[in-house]
Amino acid sequence: MEWQDDALLLGTRPHGESSVIATVFARERGVHAGVIRGGQSRKMAPVLQPGSQVAVTWRARLEDHIGSFTAEPLRSRAAAVMGGRLALTGAGAVMGLLQYALPEREPHPALYDQTLPLLDLLGQDDIWPLAYLGWEKALLAELGYGLELGKCAVTGQREGLIYVSPKTGRAVSAEGAGDWAGRLLPLPPCLKGEGAAPDAEIALGLETTGYFLRHKVASEQVGKPLPDARERLVALIRKRAA
Repeated sequence: MEWQDDALLLGTRPHGESSVIATVFARERGVHAGVIRGGQSRKMAPVLQPGSQVAVTWRARLEDHIGSFTAEPLRSRAAAVMGGRLALTGAGAVMGLLQYALPEREPHPALYDQTLPLLDLLGQDDIWPLAYLGWEKALLAELGYGLELGKCAVTGQREGLIYVSPKTGRAVSAEGAGDWAGRLLPLPPCLKGEGAAPDAEIALGLETTGYFLRHKVASEQVGKPLPDARERLVALIRKRAA
């Protein structure tokens, strides 16, 4: 068995004295693991950094084996990732959620194509949080939990949408919420792609996407909390807004 693909390096762990087991997000193959011989060497260490874009070739005798990778660098993002606290924490959140949420060996080319531009914005702290919020929204949609924010689920109106139903992921207006307002999730303008998107609004948007990550996606990952890096990122954005 053999295939080649472009991929994002999500993480590695030592394997034996000199090799590593690498986990990648490949465009046509999804999240996939494999052994990289000599992956602990000084030559390979700069290539095998989380967030790096690599051309991988995977080989195995049988399809269900872990197999082995060879990896050639396409784009390093090490400098951008290490460029500041927001970039480092944000990259960790993206890599962590991809490993956490995506089933292994299931292709998600559209999400792959949305992830690359997000990572390319690392270091641009004025616009990155909003881009990340949009990416979390796209991740939910890719997993079958897309938010429907165009009109009120109760009245059908398209104005005054300020809530999201935690049950359906659909928008709700102030009028439609009625006595249920206290049980609904916030719908800041930035989550609909509107307005200037200050950090305080982005934090509210992440509160809503986080609810669905915890109660929908995490329900399929029994006993596995969301990645710590995601929670640290939200806390950092809230701190910036204070």
